[in-house]
Amino acid sequence: MKYTIKKKYIENKEYIFDPIRKKYLINTPEEWIRQNFINYLHTEKGYPLSLMSTEKLIILNNQKTRADIVCYNKTGNAILVVECKAKKINLNNDVFDQAQNYNSILKSNYVIITNGEKTLCFFIKHKSIKLMKKIPDFSKIN
Repeated sequence: MKYTIKKKYIENKEYIFDPIRKKYLINTPEEWIRQNFINYLHTEKGYPLSLMSTEKLIILNNQKTRADIVCYNKTGNAILVVECKAKKINLNNDVFDQAQNYNSILKSNYVIITNGEKTLCFFIKHKSIKLMKKIPDFSKIN
């Protein structure tokens, strides 16, 4: 998964463009994964950029935290929560729990965890969690 992402350099630091926030951000390993995954969701799965947010502020147990990517349906309900990690980070229960903690507030039916090399998508309904074979298209869950 690699897409063309707008880049620029300021004082020898590489910045990449976030089409959701409409600004350039320092290119970190996690930000690279996040921007590529946004492109994937939009290009391959049909999720409108206008119905996505990045670094979504969530208040969890009186603490501020941020979900990497949240996709919404046309009525403004969260339908997909994505936790992005750098390639060197293994996807494990801690990463899933982090995403699921965000989702306890957002109440989406889909949670995705990705490090760019491996991506896992889960369907969550009531207290049941099912590993999906593929990420659903926007048209299927909207």
